[in-house]
Parts: sequence; C-alpha cells; structure tokens
Amino acid sequence: MKKLFTLWCMVLLGVAAFAQTSLTKEERSKAIDHLKDTQAELLKTVKGLSDEQLNFKPDADTWSIAECVEHIAVTEAGLFEIVKGTLQAEPDPSKRAEVSMADEDLLNIIESRERKVKTRPEMEPANKFGGFDGSLEAFKAQRAVNMKFVKSTEDDLRNRYFDFPFGKADAYQVMLFISGHSKRHTDQIKEVIANADFPKS
Repeated sequence: MKKLFTLWCMVLLGVAAFAQTSLTKEERSKAIDHLKDTQAELLKTVKGLSDEQLNFKPDADTWSIAECVEHIAVTEAGLFEIVKGTLQAEPDPSKRAEVSMADEDLLNIIESRERKVKTRPEMEPANKFGGFDGSLEAFKAQRAVNMKFVKSTEDDLRNRYFDFPFGKADAYQVMLFISGHSKRHTDQIKEVIANADFPKS
C-alpha cells in the first residue's frame, strides 16, 4: 500500500512538472541576446547626435529621432505590461495550436520597415519624458527590467497568450516583440539620418 501511494505521488508530480513549462536554455538565451543586441544598436545609432539632429524631421509626417526614441521607451513599458497581464491567467496548453506564427516569422513582421503601421494614440510621442535624454533613460531602465525578467522567470510563457491584430502570440513571443519593436524603430532612425537634408552636426 505504501509503495502504491509513493508511486501515485510520483505520477502526480510528473503531471505537475509537465503542466508547468519553463523557458528552455535556448529560448532564454535567444530572448536575452536579442534584447541586448537591439539595445546596443539603438544606443550606438543615437550616440553623439546634436539637438538639431535629434529634432530634425524630414517631413511633417515623419517622426524625428527624439520622437522615435520616446515612442520606443513608451512601447517598451507598454508591451511588458502585456506580458505581466498574461501571467494573471493560468497556462492553457490547449490554445497552443491557435498561436499564429513561429518566433522568427513574428520577428520578421515587427522588424520589417516595408509595411507602415499606425501606432495607438497613447504610444504617440508627446514629450512624456521631458526630452530626448529622459526618453533614453526611460528606455534603458525599462529594458533592464525586461532583461532581468527573462533571465529569472520560471513562469510558463509558452502557454499564456495575447491577441495581436495579426493573430495570437504566446507571452514569450511578446518578449521577442519588444526587442523587435526597438529594432524596427532603430532602422527608422537610420532612415532619418540617411536623409539628404539631415544636419551635418
């Protein structure tokens, strides 16, 4: 009887372990590396730019570099709130088949500059951080929080979900979306710098 009870406990523990899925070593490394690399690229791209360069607008419909950085900072925090929101629900492996795309496909969509996307009003630049320096510091602070989360979380991110306009993603993919989003707008900043009328200094 005692042996049977022990065996039953082991079965239950095995089921519990299967139900809760932590990130694999590879998934964790991939997300952390992408967060690090995209932050480094952004910081390198805007380093040493003058106020005139930061506030240059190629046309009335294009954001300045300072506005792009503010948008990145605001969205960095907003998307992480989405991740935290997914953790309020229990993991649901039955919905995995509804996830609309693979990780690389999701990154390709968010990083691509071929398709323009109108952001939500609350994500629009509105001098929320008192200028470029404040925006950059807000971005770096939130990115540090996001990287710490990925490094330490044992939450099941693959079986919690968020519905984007393009389809359902899991919470891990939302973390990839965060770094992909900053990459997208770093490329936008590079387009501004490449403009023929961009100030020389």
